[in-house]
Amino acid sequence: MVSFSRRNLIRSTAALAAASALPMPAWARGQSLTHAKNGFGEVSGEDIRLAIGNHHFMTGSRSGHAVAVNGTVPGPLVRLREGQTARLQVTNNLDEDSSIHWHGLLLPFQFDGVPGVSFPGIKPGETFTYEFPVRQNGTYWWHSHSGLQEQAGHYGPIIIDSADPDPRYDRDYVMLLSEFTPMHPHEIMRKLKVGEHYFQRDMLTATEGDMSGEMRRMWGKMRMNPRDISDVTGSTYTFLINGHGPQDDLQLAFQPGERVRLRVINGSAMTFFNVRIPGVPMMVIQADGQDVDEVQVDEFQIGVAETYDVIVSPPDGSHAIVAEAMDRSGMGVASLTSHKGHRATPPPLREIPTLTMVDMGMMEHSGMAGKDSMGGMDHSMRDKSLVPSDVEVGAGVDMIAPMPMDRMDFPGLGLDKVPHRVLRYTDLKAKRINPHRKVEREMEIHLTGNMERYMWSFDGKKFTAVTDDPIRFGYDERVRVKLVNQTMMAHPIHLHGHFFELVNGADHMHQPLKHTVIVQPGGAATFDLTANEPGDWAFHCHLLYHMHAGMMQVVTVRPFPEGDGA
Repeated sequence: MVSFSRRNLIRSTAALAAASALPMPAWARGQSLTHAKNGFGEVSGEDIRLAIGNHHFMTGSRSGHAVAVNGTVPGPLVRLREGQTARLQVTNNLDEDSSIHWHGLLLPFQFDGVPGVSFPGIKPGETFTYEFPVRQNGTYWWHSHSGLQEQAGHYGPIIIDSADPDPRYDRDYVMLLSEFTPMHPHEIMRKLKVGEHYFQRDMLTATEGDMSGEMRRMWGKMRMNPRDISDVTGSTYTFLINGHGPQDDLQLAFQPGERVRLRVINGSAMTFFNVRIPGVPMMVIQADGQDVDEVQVDEFQIGVAETYDVIVSPPDGSHAIVAEAMDRSGMGVASLTSHKGHRATPPPLREIPTLTMVDMGMMEHSGMAGKDSMGGMDHSMRDKSLVPSDVEVGAGVDMIAPMPMDRMDFPGLGLDKVPHRVLRYTDLKAKRINPHRKVEREMEIHLTGNMERYMWSFDGKKFTAVTDDPIRFGYDERVRVKLVNQTMMAHPIHLHGHFFELVNGADHMHQPLKHTVIVQPGGAATFDLTANEPGDWAFHCHLLYHMHAGMMQVVTVRPFPEGDGA
């Protein structure tokens, strides 16, 4: 590890710029920058340098502190190529520890970038060099895994170019979805702990909707609201596409007749987005950087940390690219246009979705509205008999879903009744055949929480309580993992260092590979994992404040293969 001071780093940058007769970059001069124009700066090659620093960000009427990398929010596009050895030197110019996690990349665990799990982190003024062979291609992203820095702007995209070019498209854009808030992330966390409804501005009132009085009393007894869709909303967030808010007029150009690849990355802290281009079909070709059989849709929901690559063939004109927050509290907007300077008109926000009995893990039918069923539901909220004995049902668990079911075919809250085609996990099939392996072991992990106290966990145990008790897999073991969501919020669950196969109804040779899976409220999702990446890996909900509140674990894969070691 090499140590540089901020002053020496800037002095060195200035000297290099002068020596090459080039203007010194604004980020090195310490200027306040907002974002890279119409996209990203780009870094590539055999030796990539990234610098983390404090900056100021503005979009629309909102402005505030940001953590920028190489002077922009989002940070630069890191472009790698399949087969190369990546060498990335990351310098921390903050006054606190930092890190970069290479989300979705297969690499030695000591370069995964999770402080306290795979390395110590990067101290202020120090440089850490990540070096690893690039074993894949596709669309990925990078972000801080230190504290809540990701919320403040510490993230960016990754493209790994394939050794075999893809002839299916003519033009290629990254679409990195995220949020900006002028509120400090720790202040957001404090407000959520004080009252989980703090950012809600559209709660269901006593007279709205077609809900029965009995149902309203039941929701009230649980101290929950059926519109409690997102913890943090457009009341403080501005939703961004490539760092641009809706007022920033981001335009992506194309020529009529071109096929355009859009690499959609959800790099937000807390927001599920529903993505559509009204009137323009989208052909999904990759999920989480992995090839899937082509499937045509009109809209898809993308959970935090997921990626989808789509190809579109837009007709001449200007088309609104819409990334609508799942709770309909705002949207990110860009124009896909063949007429420079012409801005597409986005559609209005749609009606706010409302949670149902199914989202509580209960079968929804007419008999559930009776008095007896209400009593049964209330009893089930913390009924220990409904979960395995290793799930701790205490203060951190305020609900247990009585009948969680597989919800792989659910398209996402608010999208189950739209009139057009919406992507579902059951639509995904791996393009390449997976190796045939029989499952050797099965395990069940419960997603648990107390929404009122803002406590989140796996199996009722917060991360701080389980650091000495990781989830253990034998090297090359084949395990089927069932995730059961005992809460009424959707959770995007991410496993570092591996791809797993969704058990989504496809034959076992074509189960799609992913690194992140949405587990729907009151539902279950199952994946098959071949634990063939040795080391210690983070496993967590990718909603940043849920992870920070305790919904995280460590997966350890041992022993190391012969000739390898920790």
